[in-house]
Amino acid sequence: MSFQHQEINEFSVNFSNNQENEAFRDNYVEFFGITRVRKGTSINEDIELSESIINDAVAMDAGFDSSDLPDYSLGQKNIFGQVLRPKNSEKYANFHTIDWLKDLLKDKFRHRWLNNQKEKGNWLDKVEAWYDAFSGWFLVLLIGLGSGIVAGIVDIGSGWASNLKLGFCKPRFWLNREQCCWDSVLMTFDKFRNPECEEWVFWSNEFGINDKTQGYFISIIIYIFTSVCFGTIAAAFVKVFAPYASGSGVPEIKTILSGFVIKGYLGKWTLLIKSIGVILSSSAGLALGKEGPFVHVASCCGNIFSWMFPKYGRNEAKKREILSAAASAGVAVAFGAPIGGVLFSLEEVSYYFPLKTLWRSFFCAMVAAFVVRTINPFEKGHDVLFFIEYKPEWSFFELIPFVILGFLGVIIKNTL
Repeated sequence: MSFQHQEINEFSVNFSNNQENEAFRDNYVEFFGITRVRKGTSINEDIELSESIINDAVAMDAGFDSSDLPDYSLGQKNIFGQVLRPKNSEKYANFHTIDWLKDLLKDKFRHRWLNNQKEKGNWLDKVEAWYDAFSGWFLVLLIGLGSGIVAGIVDIGSGWASNLKLGFCKPRFWLNREQCCWDSVLMTFDKFRNPECEEWVFWSNEFGINDKTQGYFISIIIYIFTSVCFGTIAAAFVKVFAPYASGSGVPEIKTILSGFVIKGYLGKWTLLIKSIGVILSSSAGLALGKEGPFVHVASCCGNIFSWMFPKYGRNEAKKREILSAAASAGVAVAFGAPIGGVLFSLEEVSYYFPLKTLWRSFFCAMVAAFVVRTINPFEKGHDVLFFIEYKPEWSFFELIPFVILGFLGVIIKNTL
């Protein structure tokens, strides 16, 4: 058995190949990316004191005072004379939970290091610090724009594919029924208030069937055939290209925001196939809606855009702040309600929701709803498909039932 002793500054490190010293390792724990060797520590000599040890494998005596740890923000050096800088990323395995404390402490040290550089560095360091401070707002702006654009495309595509089951616009096939008849001089309306014009051609008329009975059955057959095709194509795309695009996605988003890692669930392929699948499945007449998928689509936008900013893309805890804002944007584009989106993210899906995330979520949802209204996918100046206008004024006696409900709620609460 060999035994060596080495003095490093004020530290005393003992290297030994004695197997009994392996028991000392039980007193070591990993501590947010800092390499620290305490005086009198015994380490087996097969451990290489390399850069990988300095950056990744961290050992600290469990009984050591954490206040004596070197601070990233001060630019201190470790026992090997290397300047400590904030660690950018932490990789987690698939279907594992993140270490909230570890990631938040890393971001805290990174923030303090930037502030120290801003105070003592040159003008480039100051610009970097200001960019880091405003990067969160710029990121939620991109998410709001992306979510609104995708939602507008999905709404327009759903309307066009739904009308395609009945007929098509002969001069311009990419227009839906209402758009096709906008410029028509002889536009009329059927009993369901759907526009009719010469430019819009039904499938029975395209096949030269003038008999109403035969045309009716041909229309039903084409309607059923196109619906089955849309549903089959959507299912095939999900099965082959993106299995994670199935379902609404809201339960999985809640799981991810709680700190669980599901790699690929918020990826680019999931975003693409989810958008196409929503268009096809809703156009097929299936019993589903676009509200839940919009939350998933917006969260995919949040995950993709976050990789443009290492502050969020490489820190899973910080990324979940952005995903909370993205979830609020998904509800905002589905219902045209930015405040409702923020409340949904705050009350339903988020587990970590600091105050700054509240304002960023509202800004993100507001931008997303504004983009949808600007695109105007329903050609009525409304954010949603089913919009109700209450033109008659309400009367005072209508408040009486609501007052009674309020009193009943208080009485029931106090009696139970």
